[in-house]
Parts: sequence; C-alpha cells; structure tokens
Amino acid sequence: MDYKKYTYISATPEEVYLALTKDISIKLWTGAEVEFEEKPDTEFSFWDGDIVGKNIEFETNKKIVQQWYFGEDGEPSIVTIKLHADKSGTSLEFKQTNIPEEDFKEFTEGIEEYFIGGLVDFFDE
Repeated sequence: MDYKKYTYISATPEEVYLALTKDISIKLWTGAEVEFEEKPDTEFSFWDGDIVGKNIEFETNKKIVQQWYFGEDGEPSIVTIKLHADKSGTSLEFKQTNIPEEDFKEFTEGIEEYFIGGLVDFFDE
C-alpha cells in the first residue's frame, strides 16, 4: 500500500534538510540512536534500528529518496521526501510505496506521530 502526507514545518528547507541528513540533528529530534551518512548506497538506522534502510538519492535542500526495509521477503518500500519553500517555512511531502497491508495502519500512525510529528515538534520548540 502507498502513503502520502503533506505537512508544514516552521523552518527553511535548508534547516529541514540538515535535520534529515545529519546524524547529530537526527539524534536530536528522534531522541534515539542513529546511524546515518548523507551518501547514496549507504545503509542507515533510526530509533535504535526500528527503521532501517538504504539511501538512494540526495538533492540538497530539496529531496531525499530512501529504501526502507520491511523484513527480508517484501518488495522494496521507497520513501521520497520533498521540501518546498512555503511562506516563512517549508512544505514537506512524505511519500512511501509498498507498505505491507498488515503493517499499514500501525506503521503510518507511527510515521505521523514520531517521524513527521517529531520533526515538526523539533522546529516548533
């Protein structure tokens, strides 16, 4: 199943991009251990391994494309995060493909609360 969410963040696209691509920044807004390098074909881990995957593409201050893993047998799940300047902040588009149906509800609730919600809260504080 596919999922798409738009949200406003009260920070510039440059600031949001840094928060999504620098391990020290990711650690600040997730509050957990992170392994991340802003480089294509590198593996990453958020929330002590709750989300793991591989970086595919980076377009500085505009776009991040990653593959997130759901077990070993599933189709690749592709996450695309796009950042657009919007008034005095950023419009963030989060799109994810191939989420297993049995995981969809719980997983997307977690994305909204912890991933997107955590990012929004980080810049609102």
